Amino acid sequence: MGSIGSSGAEVVTIDVQEAKDLIKSGYGYMDVRTVEEFKRGYVDAEKIYNIPYMFNIPEGRVKNPDFLKEVESTCNKEDHIIVGCQSGVRSLYAVADLQNVGYKHLSNMGGGYLAWTEKHFPVVKPEDADQKKPEVVEQKKPEDVEQKKSQAEL
Repeated sequence: MGSIGSSGAEVVTIDVQEAKDLIKSGYGYMDVRTVEEFKRGYVDAEKIYNIPYMFNIPEGRVKNPDFLKEVESTCNKEDHIIVGCQSGVRSLYAVADLQNVGYKHLSNMGGGYLAWTEKHFPVVKPEDADQKKPEVVEQKKPEDVEQKKSQAEL
């Protein structure tokens, strides 16, 4: 498979402590997890973008064909951005792809959101803040609703 990134530019990986300090100093944070993962909780950053690198489809995960376009419409190639995902794998590939098209100041957050939460760093959990969102209710499987009904009847 060879090395990641055909341009030869090394992907800079930093730990979550360094990422937290850089975010505090004004760096943007790009979360490349799926929208579903993002909704369950994300890094507390002033400038945060959720641009999925991959989508979950019934057959598995596929790369977001519009990833580069979406990033280009959101971020400047000179912006200082930390890129993170759930565990640090997708973000590594995302940074390599972005560096190949000319992004200069990107860092991959090693360990991703899992490492961030292990350190008990600040997170935002929109689902906790608002349980009444209709899309959250719709995600429940019909059998969950049935179980609730039967339990309520007991």
